[in-house]
Amino acid sequence: MRRIRWLLKRAVAGIGGFVRENTIDPLPIRHGFRGYRLADVRGDAASGLNVALLSFPQGMAYAAIADLPVQYGIVSGAVASIIAPLFAGSRHTILGPTNATAFLLFAQFAAFTAADRLFYLPLLVLFTGILLVAGALFRVGELIQYVSRSVVVGYITGAAVLIMANQLGTLLGIARPETPSDAPKTFFTILQTTLSSLDALQWQAAALAGATFALWSLLTLRLPKLPVFAIVLVVMSGIYGLLHQFAGWNLATFTAFSLADLAPRLPEIGPRGFFSDVSRLIGIAFSLAFLAALENSVMSKTLASRVGDRPDVNQDMLGVGMANLANAFTGGMPASGSLTRSALNFSSGAISRLSSIISGLLCLAALVLLGKYMGLVPKPVLAALVVCIAISVINRHHIRISLAATPEDAAVLLTTFVASLLLPLNVAIFLGVGISIMLYLRNASRPYLAEYEFSEEGELVEADKGRREIPAISIVHVEGDLFFGAAELFRTQIQKTSLDPALKVIILRLKNARHLDATSVVALEELVQYLRSHDRHVILSGAPKDVYRVLKNAGSVEVIGRENIFVNHPRNPNLSTRQALKRAQELLGTEEADIRIFFDPTKKTN
Repeated sequence: MRRIRWLLKRAVAGIGGFVRENTIDPLPIRHGFRGYRLADVRGDAASGLNVALLSFPQGMAYAAIADLPVQYGIVSGAVASIIAPLFAGSRHTILGPTNATAFLLFAQFAAFTAADRLFYLPLLVLFTGILLVAGALFRVGELIQYVSRSVVVGYITGAAVLIMANQLGTLLGIARPETPSDAPKTFFTILQTTLSSLDALQWQAAALAGATFALWSLLTLRLPKLPVFAIVLVVMSGIYGLLHQFAGWNLATFTAFSLADLAPRLPEIGPRGFFSDVSRLIGIAFSLAFLAALENSVMSKTLASRVGDRPDVNQDMLGVGMANLANAFTGGMPASGSLTRSALNFSSGAISRLSSIISGLLCLAALVLLGKYMGLVPKPVLAALVVCIAISVINRHHIRISLAATPEDAAVLLTTFVASLLLPLNVAIFLGVGISIMLYLRNASRPYLAEYEFSEEGELVEADKGRREIPAISIVHVEGDLFFGAAELFRTQIQKTSLDPALKVIILRLKNARHLDATSVVALEELVQYLRSHDRHVILSGAPKDVYRVLKNAGSVEVIGRENIFVNHPRNPNLSTRQALKRAQELLGTEEADIRIFFDPTKKTN
């Protein structure tokens, strides 16, 4: 009972210390304008205008990708751009809907009716925001850096191909199935359904989409600094308006909306109850939260490195979480860190967070003023622009690197890419992460073990196989991670070493061993007990403080024997090995030999 109380007290103290040491600034914008001058407002205003010209039409496109009314994407970009700078650590990142989150939302909402999508979206965005805020408070953002880049590249590439296939029917003027159960959900089913419906193709839609592609390509090549997306959308909508009036073209357009359609509402619980909604939405929310945190982390680190800022991934995660909480109550879709808008904000000369706030306010103004004109925008034009965006996010350079770097990277990329085409996107990304972690653990769980001996000069050197100066004593150098993945391999290799009938004492030299955990401690105890039952002994030499602390907390010091553990001495790394050799001779009952230890502090020792 006393032991349990001690463990509980220790756990509570550890949690309290973690919270005190890892506090998050609740409102970092308070410190965001130190040294800010009136002249800096011009740079922020210009950047905010440029970003707004891209954010407004992109919001429409991402809402179309997610199969939502276009105002949801515009609201998301506007609200997130205003709220996120209040809480985020980065001063250049622009938040709002993105390709990846829109792709994921589309894939997960494919089985929902149109009415259910709009009903459950605020609750889904609320869950996503809560998960992100909780992750920031518990500093989960630091774990994002361990996600392989190959997973992200494979996922984005697969999602881009999937969305291009999904927009193909709209490009050709083919109507989508009315009921979600009839809607195709994977790349091959989408492609099959579209190709089987080619008899319903509208040549006017295909012609307008082709002209959109041509104008986009021309402006992107010749005038890349202009807001190409907005220009193409306005020009092609105007051309369609003329063709509709004078040539009788009649294509599908978006539904116009007014200020009344933008009325904020609270997230609502469905007729089956709260727990049913949680079980239905929490998996999607986890996927969205993970992807949003990953995207924002990559973007904020990239921009921070260009200006010498110090990125704080957990503070940035808080900004993403608060932006999504705000979107849940204002009628927006999930928000994340936008690669294109953030890069535009930085290249336009943004000085502070004010540029993001200005862009959000401009989008809100445009939302109110231009909503009634959405009925003039033909769906094939926006579908063509969505495909252009999807093509632009496929990074061939990163694909080439991932395929050529290592076989593991290539396997992770290809697996994630194929899974994105065959499985729901949230399953595909977690499958990629799981395979990436599995391959990492496979490589990391191979500690390096080598038998050492003392040379005539008193230096530790790797021994020749099959011969030891003292046959009864083996010095085994252990280097690498000794966490759970390595425990069995570690134990097996040591047992193989102990098969020599002349061997009586094994000295484990742990100076470069790391990350000892419960599984490895159990393996070590079992090894000690196994060898002790065969009248053999294990001595630990050069144990670092953290390794000794784990052994002490686990109660393993008594199992091994305090007299058989020698802690590392930084000033003379070989001293603990000398002491271990003396202890080995005591166990063997032999006369004390002249053990010479040579240590040269100018040389690196193992």
